[in-house]
Amino acid sequence: MAVELRHLRYFVVLADELHFGRAAKRLNISQPPLTVNIKQLEASLGVMLFERSSRGVKLTPAGEAFRKSALQVLAQVSVASSQAREVAAGVTSRVRIGFVGSMLFRGLPERLARFQRLSPQVQVELTEINSAQQLDALLKGAIDLGFVHTDRIAGELHHALYMSEPFVLCLPEGHKANAVEGISPDLLKGMPFVLFSRGASPDYYERVITLCASLGWNPLVRHEVRHWLSVVALVRQGMGAALVPRALIDSGVTGVVFKALPDAPIRSDVYMVWRDKELPEGLLECLLVQV
Repeated sequence: MAVELRHLRYFVVLADELHFGRAAKRLNISQPPLTVNIKQLEASLGVMLFERSSRGVKLTPAGEAFRKSALQVLAQVSVASSQAREVAAGVTSRVRIGFVGSMLFRGLPERLARFQRLSPQVQVELTEINSAQQLDALLKGAIDLGFVHTDRIAGELHHALYMSEPFVLCLPEGHKANAVEGISPDLLKGMPFVLFSRGASPDYYERVITLCASLGWNPLVRHEVRHWLSVVALVRQGMGAALVPRALIDSGVTGVVFKALPDAPIRSDVYMVWRDKELPEGLLECLLVQV
């Protein structure tokens, strides 16, 4: 008897559960068909995959080895099935893009929508991860293109400046500093500071701290978060003040006020980074041109 995909799926689930009843329930079948299929698989292979006893079920050494191969086969079948469906639907290629959350307010959705109108045959897959994770994913080939807050980029990756914008001061709506023109460090003295996490983007963290110093503000950093929207949300709750990229003005968060800063050389820069592989035609042009 030949080994069928059904046998592999049943085997993998039983190997996970190590209990015929739970495995059958997970597969949405009764227990007898599961038992029959496992016996058929063992007969086809000529080895015992499971040890059965009154104490339960466990994998044999042969079963442990077969599990790895079975998972690989099922993964390959899944990829092949997806590719076949994509071709049938007219999809000829795909591009995997990593992004930080603030890109949603920096024109990325609009530019990708324009690209999809021009190239409907390309499947775009988005993953929200921080700058450090994106650079690692690019080097490992897990994504094809990313948007990061740092110019410390490995030499084997290509990059281009996507956007450079000023920072603005974000304050709770009722803060006294909102009633006066300009920004006085004295009005902010002693106020807690909400900052983008050093771990998520060390460059961004240092850039904001340096900007604070240039403004004569020695912030009391009390809260560090991993997403810019979280920064603004904490300010809204009165947890502190923050310096954020100007794009966050379009976030739609209520209960906060954004104030322009004096001209400063320190800006919020976003770089587009991609691997040394052929990207879909027209993608870079759509992403680097204002829409």
